[in-house]
Amino acid sequence: MASAVMNATTVALDWLSSSFDAPLARAVIFGVHVDGHLVVEVLLIVVILFLLSRKSYKHPKKPLTEKEIDELCEDWVPEPLHPPITEEMLSEPPTLESAAGTHTMIDGKEVVNFACANYLGLIGHEKLINSCASSLEKYGVGSCGPRGFYGTIDVHLDCEERISKFLGTSDSVLYSYGISTIFSVIPAFCKKGDIIVADEGVHWGVQNGLYLSRSTVVYFKHNDMASLESTLERITKGNKRAERLRRYIVVEAVYQNSGQVAPLDVIVKLKERYHFRVILDESNSFGVLGSSGRGLSEHCGVPINKIDIITSGLGGALATDGGFCTGSVRVVDHQRLSSSGYVFSASLPPYLASAAISAIDHLEENPSLLGQLRENISLLRRELEDVPGLTVSSSPLSPMVFLTLKRSTGSPKADQQLLEDITNRALKEDGVFIVTSKRSTLDRCRLPIGIRLFVSAGHTHGDILKASASLKRVAAAALSEPI
Repeated sequence: MASAVMNATTVALDWLSSSFDAPLARAVIFGVHVDGHLVVEVLLIVVILFLLSRKSYKHPKKPLTEKEIDELCEDWVPEPLHPPITEEMLSEPPTLESAAGTHTMIDGKEVVNFACANYLGLIGHEKLINSCASSLEKYGVGSCGPRGFYGTIDVHLDCEERISKFLGTSDSVLYSYGISTIFSVIPAFCKKGDIIVADEGVHWGVQNGLYLSRSTVVYFKHNDMASLESTLERITKGNKRAERLRRYIVVEAVYQNSGQVAPLDVIVKLKERYHFRVILDESNSFGVLGSSGRGLSEHCGVPINKIDIITSGLGGALATDGGFCTGSVRVVDHQRLSSSGYVFSASLPPYLASAAISAIDHLEENPSLLGQLRENISLLRRELEDVPGLTVSSSPLSPMVFLTLKRSTGSPKADQQLLEDITNRALKEDGVFIVTSKRSTLDRCRLPIGIRLFVSAGHTHGDILKASASLKRVAAAALSEPI
C-alpha cells in the first residue's frame, strides 16, 4: 500500500511539474506555502483521477473444455414454465357429443343438461338453423378480417341495428367473442388515473377489463348498496382531485358468481348523486329479465338512457356467440376506433349475426317463452329448498340457480372437491349434467363457490324434478362420507 501511494505521488509530481512551474509544483506537494490538510486533499484527488483514468485489467478467461461444457449442461435444470402438474389438473371435463340443448349426449348417453346457458331454449331451434344455413350459402363461414378493414358485412350492420331497436338505444357495436366484450370496453373508456368502483363479485372478464384499464379500482361489498354509497362518499367527499377525474361504477345485472340481481334503480340514484358513470354487463339478463326480455333496466323501471354503457354476450339467451355494447352514438363510435376487441379481432361470422337477429325476432313473436322460463326457475327453486347441506343463494328471478354449502368445510379446496363429487355423481348415476362454479388461479373473486344450474324455457317439469331428486340423493350421500 505504501509503495502504491509513493508511486502515485511520484506520478502526481511529474504531472504537476509538466503542467506548472516546477517550484510551484514542489510547494503544492510538500506544503511549502500551502496548508497541510489542503495538500492531502489535493493529493487524494489526483490519485483518484489517476486511478479512474487507467483501464481496468481483466484476467483472461480460459475457454471451457468440451468435457466441462457437457458437465454443465447435464447439471443445468431450467426453471419450470408452470406449477407442477397435480392429479386434479389431469381430470378431464365431460365432452358433449351433440348440441348443448336441454338434452345432450355425453359418452354415448343422453343426459338432462343444466350446465349450459340456454335460457330461452333456442339451441337447435329450427328458425335459427335455417337462418344460419341461408347465411352460410350467401356469405360463407367467416369474413377473415377485422371490422375496420374488410370484415364488415351488411348482416353485421343489420344485427347492430336490430339490437338497438330492441333495446331502445341509439347505436350498438358487435364483438366477436362474448367475454372479450366487457374487457375490451372497460379499457376503451377507463384510463390510468381514472377511478372505478366495482362490485367485489364481478366475474373474471370484468376483472380483466379493470386490470387492463390501469385505473384506480376500489371494490365495494357484493351487491351491498350501503357499502357502495359509503365508498362513493369516501372517494368524493372533500376530494378536489376526484372531481376532475372520470369516475365509473362497474356492476353485473345478474352476477355470474352468485346469481344475485343488482338493484339498478338504487345504483342509478347513487351515480347521479355522486356524479359517476355506470358500466353494466347484462350477459345473464339480456333476453331474460323484464316484461319483454329487454334486461335489467326494464325490470327495474329505469330509462335505458340513464345507463352510460351496456354490454352483453349473445350466448345466454340468443343461443349464438359474440357480444355487443350499446348506448349513445358517441359511446359506440369511440369503440370502433379504440376498443382492442373490435379493432384487432376478426369480425363475428355472419351466420352467428343472422342467428342473433332470428333469436330476437323469435323472442318478440313468442313472449310466452319468458313466462315459461320464470315458471321453471320458480319450480326448481321450490324443489331445491330441502337439499341436504346446500342452500339456494341466488335471486328468485335469476336464470342461474346457485347452490352453496350451508356449512363450509373450512377449506376452499375441500369445498370444491365436495361440490365436484356431488356434480360427478349426479352425471354418472342419474344422467343429470350440472357444474360447479370452478375458478381459475387468475380469478380474484372471493365469493363462496357453489353449484350452478342454468335453467331453460325448454326444460320440462320432468327434467326439473329429475334434477332436484338427483341432487337431494347424491348430496345426502356425499355429505355422509368423510372428507
